[in-house]
Order: sequence, then structure tokens, then C-alpha cells
Amino acid sequence: MHRQPPTYDAVVVGARAAGAATAMLLARHGLRVLVVDRSRYGADTLSTHALMRGGILQLHRWNLLDRVIAAGTPPVRRTTFIYGTERVAITIKPCYGVDALYAPRRTVLDPILVDGATAAGAEIRYGITVTGVRRDDSGRVAGIVGRDEHGRAFAVDAAIVVGADGARSTIANGVDAPIERAGSGATAVVYGYWTGLDADGYEWIYRRNVAAGIIPTNDDQACVFAAASPDRIGAGGLDVLREILAQAAPDVAARVAAATAPSGVRSFRGRPGFIKRSWGSGWALVGDAGYWKDPISVHGLTDALRDAELLARAIASTEPGGPDRRDALADYQATRDRLSHQLFAVVDVIAAQRWTDDEISGLLLQLSAAMADEVDALATLDAVALP
Repeated sequence: MHRQPPTYDAVVVGARAAGAATAMLLARHGLRVLVVDRSRYGADTLSTHALMRGGILQLHRWNLLDRVIAAGTPPVRRTTFIYGTERVAITIKPCYGVDALYAPRRTVLDPILVDGATAAGAEIRYGITVTGVRRDDSGRVAGIVGRDEHGRAFAVDAAIVVGADGARSTIANGVDAPIERAGSGATAVVYGYWTGLDADGYEWIYRRNVAAGIIPTNDDQACVFAAASPDRIGAGGLDVLREILAQAAPDVAARVAAATAPSGVRSFRGRPGFIKRSWGSGWALVGDAGYWKDPISVHGLTDALRDAELLARAIASTEPGGPDRRDALADYQATRDRLSHQLFAVVDVIAAQRWTDDEISGLLLQLSAAMADEVDALATLDAVALP
């Protein structure tokens, strides 16, 4: 078995947004960090990829927002909500250094975060499939095991293992992280990228039993999505997307029909949300591994960047194995939960279609309030020094 020397302060499993951001911040704090991922640099992944103000604030504070803009990501200066008989347009007002929102493709955002981690001194290894955690004689998690890109056995020791490997996290399963709050609603989503679509910022559409939206992104494209029950979405496909979009907003469907359609679309079958315990002896979870919400929230990426910073600060400010680290990790989860529970509850109601046309506006106001609380909390953090 090929085993790396136990020289890492942290090994992060997953080099997507949550993992790469956590690794970058840990490395900026001077920790020795290894990131492993089974995929490859710059690969695409299922994602809504829209960032809310909290996520843009993080990229701005980390000096990465300019790179997102330089990649041709269009600024979003207006959000339009369509529900019942209402069409409500909201202009994005400058606040905390953020004057626009952005929705970079994951082929843009993830490499920027990985490059930031590398520049800070983190080591990145692709082609590594992690199959579980390794424990020491006391039962404390002390590393990971798996296979390298050649199929050879692979093991790494580290002071803490961070699971940033998605909603089906191998690390979460390996440590038996319990679900502390479970959702009851789940929407399936079908989406694709249209070229030349007349899109004026983010557009969110809420109807009974269906939802849809438009997200401007890179390369003069816009992500168009349709959401409904898993039974309604079925196997997905372009015809299903068009049918649901026409039901949700015929005028929007007409604009989409005038643009250049993609050759294919992608589908997500739906999964109820959860909030898991996200720390223990020698391990922690971040991003979807510890906190998954229905994609109708379009908030997963923003929360991933938020929690990366909360977790990195908890790890970097303490010594391995000591009571201070346990307290810091407990505080990390408590802060994450405090900033998440209201949004989680509202999103679950929306995803489960437990609302009427008269109630949806109130639910959206609750979402807005939860997001504002999140931004205020992030704005109180000091900027992490660049390497």
C-alpha cells in the first residue's frame, strides 16, 4: 500500500466549491493541506451555479471575484420573481462591496477556487477515489483510505479529515454522521443552457406543482431549469423542460423558444434535504456533505462558501485533538445551523408544494430575511490574509 507520510494538518476530500475553498483558507492560515478528488481539474458537475449576495461577498473578500468577472461571467443586477398574478422585479443594491450577483459555470468557478488553494500552498491530487476513513487505536479518525488513479491502494494520515464530497459523502458515511434534521419535500430538476436568450438577470417562477427559472452565465448562455415532482420530471429531457416552462410562464417559454436550444439537457431526480452533525473526533463535514437543501433554493453554492470559511476558522484557530478544537468545531456547527434552519424550513415547504399562491410571497420574504442574516454574519468576519 502506498501511504503518504503523516505530514498534513488537514486532508480535504472533494475539490469542488466547498472543499477547494476550505483548503484555500486553511492553507492561507499556514496549515499543510492535501485535497483529493476522484474527478479531474475543471470538470463540470450538476449545479444551479447561481450565487447569492453572501457567496459574492465571500469571493470579493477572498480576492477571487475579479477572476470570476474576467472569465466573462455576466453581472446580474436584477432579480424577478413571478408567482400568482405578480411579477416583482428587484434591483440589486450595492452593499458590503457587492453591486451585482454572478452565476459562473462550475467549469469556471471550481478551477478558480482550486487555483486559489494551490497558490496558498495546498496540494491537490485528482484521480483519488476515497473508500473510507482510517482510525487510530483510540477510535479517532486519523486519515483516509482509497485508490489512486492507477487503482493502487492509497492512504493518507492527517490531523483532521474534512468531508467535502457531496450529499452522498463517503466521509459522512464512514463516520456515521447522524441526520439531525430531515426534510420532507423534494423536487426533481431538468436544465440546460440556451444561447442568445433575452435574459434580464435572475428570473424565479413559482406555480402550483411546478417551478422554473433563468440564470445568465458564461459564454452568452443562460441556464434554464424546470422543477416539479420526481414523477412529473421522470427521465427528464428537453420536451419535459419545455412543457413545464410553458405551464409555469408562457411568456418566458416564448423567449426561450426564440433562443438557440442546447443539444441536450441534464436531470436531477430529487432528494429530501438534511442537516447532519458535521464534526467529531478527527473529522468535519462541509458543503452538501453536511447540509443539503433542495435545489429550488438555488442557495447551495452560497452556503458552501459560507461554511468553508466558518470551518476553516475553527480548524486553523485550534490545536488537533484538544478541547479547544472540539469547542471550535461545535461552534462551527452551531453557527452553521443558526444561519441555516430558517432557510431550510422555508425551502422544504416550497419543495413539498405545501403552499398556495397567496402564501408564496410570504415564504419568499422569509427566504430573503434568512439570506440577509447570512450576509450580515459574513460581513462581520475579518478578511483572511492572502499568502
